[in-house]
Amino acid sequence: MIPRYSRPEMVAIWEPQTRFRIWFEIEAHACDAMADLGVIPRENAEAVWKAKDAEFDVARIEEIEAVTRHDVIAFLTHLSEIVGADAARFVHQGMTSSDVLDTTLNVQLVRAADILISDMKDLLAALKRRAYEHKDTIRIGRSHGIHAEPTTMGLTFARFYAEMSRNLKRLETARAEVATGAISGAVGTFANIDPAVEEHVCAKMGLVPEPISTQVIPRDRHAAFFAALGVVASSIENIAVEIRHMQRTEVLEAEEFFSAGQKGSSAMPHKRNPVLSENLTGLARLVRMSVVPALENVALWHERDISHSSVERTIGPDTTVTLDFALARLTQVVDKLVIYPENMLANLHRFRGLVMSQRVLLALTQAGVSREDAYRLVQRNAMKVWEQGKDFRTELLADPEVTAALSPAEIEEKFDLDYHTKHVDTIFQRVFTE
Repeated sequence: MIPRYSRPEMVAIWEPQTRFRIWFEIEAHACDAMADLGVIPRENAEAVWKAKDAEFDVARIEEIEAVTRHDVIAFLTHLSEIVGADAARFVHQGMTSSDVLDTTLNVQLVRAADILISDMKDLLAALKRRAYEHKDTIRIGRSHGIHAEPTTMGLTFARFYAEMSRNLKRLETARAEVATGAISGAVGTFANIDPAVEEHVCAKMGLVPEPISTQVIPRDRHAAFFAALGVVASSIENIAVEIRHMQRTEVLEAEEFFSAGQKGSSAMPHKRNPVLSENLTGLARLVRMSVVPALENVALWHERDISHSSVERTIGPDTTVTLDFALARLTQVVDKLVIYPENMLANLHRFRGLVMSQRVLLALTQAGVSREDAYRLVQRNAMKVWEQGKDFRTELLADPEVTAALSPAEIEEKFDLDYHTKHVDTIFQRVFTE
């Protein structure tokens, strides 16, 4: 991913030096396990660890790979240059390249998941704080983009909190599912390496042994991992789209924080644009791009092929780096989002009480009017508001068919905003009770 949308901690997971360090640790731990089993001399296993503080020469490995056309062999050759040919002669004993590559990829994905889980917890804290801050801030709810009934800004934040709480569980599940390793040799039969080696390496690398790995770790695990990241990205976009709507000039119920010296347009000095939320929408698309290729990686030929390899070399770093950046950016947007309660109230009253139509409808049916007639009476007066700019309450009070069923006091009571927020505390208890 380009530096503009990257954060150093996540990028570091995917750097060549990190990858080669993990390769080394897998090989060295495998040597320890084989020494414990008496397969190789203890002194050879100990000699391999001479490279534990080494800086692997990425350029040298690439130089060797240019000849061998094999990345793992190139690394093993370079490792023998560091620790000596005799010490290295038992390295990779009974193993196949996928043992190293697949186990390393899963180590990287687990580390990436840990960062994403931390990111999600930061976002949840920001959403919770803003939810309680605006628990009782009235705003109009919308369906199909049209005014529906009153809600609160706190409920909007709470809804996003609940969604991201589910996403936190998805990330935790994805992490657990991909946290497996395989040191099982060619076609995964352990013919040339003891299963105890796999158990030892996995324990040291923070993984669990893959129950059956053919020559590769099954890619349904990775498909589930990237699918979970895709869902998180869609939830990020869900919040971003709401913010973009609220910042529209005609709405202006909230806007991204606009810092001193910030410029919104090269041509129009007055502009304050929701650029961060728009960026989040774009980043979500990039994350979701990985989902279909990850799903298509599940079907491999027989015990292994490498049709998945080029895909994973790309989507592994790009998707995790992008999502890490997006979660951090969204947390910043939520944390600093400027809310305009007065504008929310003004928007709610823009159509002069029209949004209370359901309360009047229900009151008429409870007063004995058939639902069909009640709907006709309410809609008749509602259309005067839409088409002629009338006041809904005034029109109802002037309609003899309505006043025949409801007294003026009963009609007035139907315009009480508190009616729509009476269960906010119940909803908050449901959402925020751990």
